[in-house]
Amino acid sequence: MSIQSRHSHVIIRNMRQADIPKVVELQKAAFPVMAAEGVYWKPEQLKVHLQIFPQGQFVAEYNKKIIGSCSSLIVRLDPEYKDHTWKDACGDSFLKNHDPKGDSLYGADVSSHPNHRRLGVATKLYSARQALAIKLNLRRIIAGGRLFNYCDFAKELSPIEYVVKVKRHEIKEPVLTFQLRNHFKFVKILPNYMKDPRSLNYATFIEWKNPHFEEKS
Repeated sequence: MSIQSRHSHVIIRNMRQADIPKVVELQKAAFPVMAAEGVYWKPEQLKVHLQIFPQGQFVAEYNKKIIGSCSSLIVRLDPEYKDHTWKDACGDSFLKNHDPKGDSLYGADVSSHPNHRRLGVATKLYSARQALAIKLNLRRIIAGGRLFNYCDFAKELSPIEYVVKVKRHEIKEPVLTFQLRNHFKFVKILPNYMKDPRSLNYATFIEWKNPHFEEKS
């Protein structure tokens, strides 16, 4: 799968083995705080992602440079809105919970290079995921989203109060605002989702429902 924009010349395509070292460096640039604690994709993990579900791994290429990436897997939650951590959903960094018979595409991560964030990279990666969900006739896309600026408000607001103010445009929150703009809906707060100093380990359970989904007989 390859998607190109005439305006930005950003190409979205499936990740290849040769991209792996560049994606590792991208991760370190995109998530410096988390990378300092060793939380980023390692080469051996990305290799396994490509082995188990190559269709779900994308990169954004700009002038022959990898400036964005996303990793995905297929899961089934029971019940469908159960509380979970990143590890509960993904299994581990090798995405061991990938279930080809599941009904939901799970967004394990999205990264974009800080020097190239005005090219709509994340939007294009989200669009590629949505196209994949439609192609595979998956019911929805779900993920746990970072509350990127919550650390600045934690003393005065609970996570849900913070989300309410973000939705009212009273607080600037780059991640959730972006997700809502891309047709995801906020479901609930997920505590202890993953180690993330900025979000204080909280995340938002977000969902995009496939409008073209057809029930299997």
